[in-house]
Amino acid sequence: MNKHATDVADYTALKDASERTHSGRFTALDADKLRGGYYTSAELARWLCTWAIRDAGEQVLEPSCGDGSFLEAASKRLEELGAHGPSRANQLRGVEIIPDEADKARARLKDGLGYRAADVVETSDFFAWWSRPHRPEYDAVIGNPPFIRYQSFPEPHRTRAMDIMKEQGLSPNRLTNIWVPFVVAAAAALKEGGRMSLVLPAELLQVSYAAQLRSFLTDRFGRVDLIACNELFFEKAEQEVLLLLADEARPAPSASNPCKVNLTESDSVADIVKRSPPAVLRGASPKTVCHDSEKWLKYFLNADEISFMRALRVSEKTVELGSYASVNVGVVTGKNQFFVLRESEVSDLGLQKYTMPLIARSAHLEGAIVDKAGWRTLADENQRVHLLHLAPMNGTKPKGSLASYIRLGEDQQVHKGYKCSVRTPWYAVPSVYVPHAFVFRQIYNFPRIVLNEAEATATDTIHRMRCKGGDPRAIVANSYSYLTAASAEIEGRSYGGGVLELEPTEAEKLLMPAALGDAMPLEESDALIRAGKLETVLEENNRRVLMGQIGLSKADCQMLRSIWEKMRNRRLARRRAGKAPRG
Repeated sequence: MNKHATDVADYTALKDASERTHSGRFTALDADKLRGGYYTSAELARWLCTWAIRDAGEQVLEPSCGDGSFLEAASKRLEELGAHGPSRANQLRGVEIIPDEADKARARLKDGLGYRAADVVETSDFFAWWSRPHRPEYDAVIGNPPFIRYQSFPEPHRTRAMDIMKEQGLSPNRLTNIWVPFVVAAAAALKEGGRMSLVLPAELLQVSYAAQLRSFLTDRFGRVDLIACNELFFEKAEQEVLLLLADEARPAPSASNPCKVNLTESDSVADIVKRSPPAVLRGASPKTVCHDSEKWLKYFLNADEISFMRALRVSEKTVELGSYASVNVGVVTGKNQFFVLRESEVSDLGLQKYTMPLIARSAHLEGAIVDKAGWRTLADENQRVHLLHLAPMNGTKPKGSLASYIRLGEDQQVHKGYKCSVRTPWYAVPSVYVPHAFVFRQIYNFPRIVLNEAEATATDTIHRMRCKGGDPRAIVANSYSYLTAASAEIEGRSYGGGVLELEPTEAEKLLMPAALGDAMPLEESDALIRAGKLETVLEENNRRVLMGQIGLSKADCQMLRSIWEKMRNRRLARRRAGKAPRG
């Protein structure tokens, strides 16, 4: 068998990437996570193959076969349908870049295919394999593509993958996870009328970099079924996972294609695999697709709720938060341990002239307002709430205690970290300003916006909001409503631990009243929220803002509350044990 030595040699780069640790959210990830290596159970692989493979003569592709669980299930499915003996190898193709895993897959297939098992699995980069001339087409594509972030996927594989996406009419960027081009290339390898059954991150529903893929799928298939499960499929994976069943493949994308998108929810994987695919899909809820402008996360709502939220977004009575304010990330220091200080450290180091107030954690924001007294309480508790901030020094060199502290940082190699090394001088933190308010980036309960009366800035764990001319107090006060809460659940993205995350552009899409109403006074809201009575604030703002200002009915307000609670409770049900709510 041709091992394609170039592709196998390239595996070294992939292996090296899986063994490195990364900064930020990549810190200390295990090798499985970095190479995307989360394998599907035999039961789920059998279920997906039962749906995808429908005739004894069909040709089946597994683009990232790992240790062969899907190929084994496909071989058995073909046998059930009447394809017997080693000749089934002619109908199966698995591609796997990691030689050891490819060998495991071949060994796994020997019981059913004998010596022909060696012919099924090709050790290669899938994207290089896909790009070969005279590549065959398949009736079914099955599998669980790797979940690898763009930055962790080495060359030349990454360029090959992105080139395939461009060839298929998509425009990838540096946020694109590698599972996306896997899906695109897999779909493009299907015969007309073919099918694709894949295990994918629920990011398909919600992240901006998958928006083009959502359009691609609905243009390329006659029917798309999504099966979502509140139980995490893979214990160590942070992502929520779903099943994609795409049927009736078209030879080329068509914007006029009347694709049917259906969503099925299940409590557990066991509940899925114990029933046949037709039995599971009988409970599917059909959705009206607006894939050019919406996330599929909205499809967890029923048809009436979806229509209601669409009507609100285009209503003259609502606007996006971005019409009132810009939202940007907090300060990126490059090394918080050096730049973010305690009161005692500032005093001991003599840095009083060189710091400014800072909100370093969302836990520091307990209500709807943070003021100077609140910040002072944090400082007196010796929390890390001082940012080392140097005003322009006009070329003068640091002196005295500041110079001593900078030398200490250089002794600790702080200046050699990436963020510090690319700025001059390395110790001058950029983009430091005092915002009008803070916006929670990671949310457990409600998407709080907190008025900044502390004259503080924030680290990048919190977003900073600057108003475009309106009254910051009124903007913050009017954000405490079911309207803003419901839109946050739709615009944000949820992760396996139950957290909802809003990036700045997503936060700017939160719905607000087009005219700021007479919301509950912010001081009253602040006191109630600190007392654990957020619901009292929201109910009062139903009366003042949603009904009084926007003109919604009591039933409309109840629907908004129901939408928020349904979406919030769904993600919170996946919170891992021991994770306490933070906002």
